[in-house]
Amino acid sequence: MNDVSINSPTNIIYTGVAGTGKTYRLLQIAKQYTYDLPMIDSNELLSQLLYELSWRDVVCLIFLDFKAQHKDLVKVPEVVNHEFFIVKAAQNEREKNLSNTAWSVLQMHSPASSKTVTYKNRANQAYFDKDESGAWHLLPDSVSLLIELSQQLAEFRQAQRENQAVQKQCYSMVSFHQAYGYEEFVEGIRPVISANEHSGQGAQNSHQEVSNQMRYEIQDGAFLKLCQRAANDPEHCYAMLIDEINRANVSRVFGELLSLIEADKRNGQANAMQVNLAYSGRSFSVPANVDIYATMNTQDHSLAPLDMALRRRFRFIDCSPQPELLQVINVSNHSSKSLEDNKSSETIDLAKLLSGLNYRIIQTLGQEAQLGHAFLFSVSNLAQLRTVLVEQIIPQLAQATGGQVALLQYLFNDEQQPTAVQFIHDSRSNLYQQPDMANQSSMFAGQNAFVGSTMGNAGYIINPDLLAQTGEFAKPHVYQRLY
Repeated sequence: MNDVSINSPTNIIYTGVAGTGKTYRLLQIAKQYTYDLPMIDSNELLSQLLYELSWRDVVCLIFLDFKAQHKDLVKVPEVVNHEFFIVKAAQNEREKNLSNTAWSVLQMHSPASSKTVTYKNRANQAYFDKDESGAWHLLPDSVSLLIELSQQLAEFRQAQRENQAVQKQCYSMVSFHQAYGYEEFVEGIRPVISANEHSGQGAQNSHQEVSNQMRYEIQDGAFLKLCQRAANDPEHCYAMLIDEINRANVSRVFGELLSLIEADKRNGQANAMQVNLAYSGRSFSVPANVDIYATMNTQDHSLAPLDMALRRRFRFIDCSPQPELLQVINVSNHSSKSLEDNKSSETIDLAKLLSGLNYRIIQTLGQEAQLGHAFLFSVSNLAQLRTVLVEQIIPQLAQATGGQVALLQYLFNDEQQPTAVQFIHDSRSNLYQQPDMANQSSMFAGQNAFVGSTMGNAGYIINPDLLAQTGEFAKPHVYQRLY
């Protein structure tokens, strides 16, 4: 059971550098908006099953249901009269041309090699084919693609029989990007392929064929759909979860809803407001039982900044790196010993390593260039640490520093260190003119670690011994230097 309150709408943006667990927080929040519904009505159970499914998925589900009843051949009227099809049509407020919809789905997802179906605009994946009698069946090769749907069907039928408790997900999650707009979030005009049904005059039997027509419809976006669900279910709180909110033009995405999301402007609140939506002209207000949570990566300077009007409508919670969550890894082979029994020289404290790096990063590049704890969260041995350093941390810091060798060497405490134990080498050094060093590691060439002069006037090279985890980089003391 969740602990959120319907009486106090929440608008929160979690901010921080990459790797501080912002998206993880959204996933944890989603659990608060997932409810156990005991003894649920069978119709409600079916509505939940079909709500997020496309027409293609629904038709596949119908064929799987018939298949479970040992009925492999199905005709279109049987599809249209199936309870799944009827409920989906009701959800979409569809009353007419239902046979056309079924025919369109079946023909669109038939194989190009079919001898009984003539259709131009086929989808890439085929699921159905028709025999000479006009009966349709699932293609054997498509059954393996429908495992998830089969599991959902089995769970639905079992819950139906046993009337078990089920979970109701009262949230929707989207990721903003540069092309994301009002049309995806609120409502927009989108093309829809409609089907015109006509009878073919075959010599042996009469069969129906469907030709496509393009039309445009106003369709609801993710936020509008969630608000409609919330308005119809005032007993539960709903949440809109937005990942990377500052990657889109947020003023354009929210449009006229920018004022409506304020807590006191929600439907039923003291200063409730409603607007007419841009495309449909419908009156709309945001329900009080809809909360909005978002994440924002503060390192994305090149992306659209948040509109100040939006900033006033959200609380901002900073997510800082949490090195205390990281473990101490044991480099020795005596893993059965406790940490107290191990010498400090045989362990690498990842919390100290991250804190040391971030201390020098803040000194030189500022707070927003820090590394999040997620980079090292799954590291449990030296090989994994090497991989994270080479493939994630060093490239990110190289980008942040513009590839300046001196600055990179400062961050990794390479100054005044012998060349053999430096994490970062200067590409202009004559070190790599020596044949023995040039051939030291075949992995070195494969990692594409050489940046060269493309980064300003200098370039860096990752120490080949670090790439191969040989020499001094097979020992913990080199990494302890990063503390």
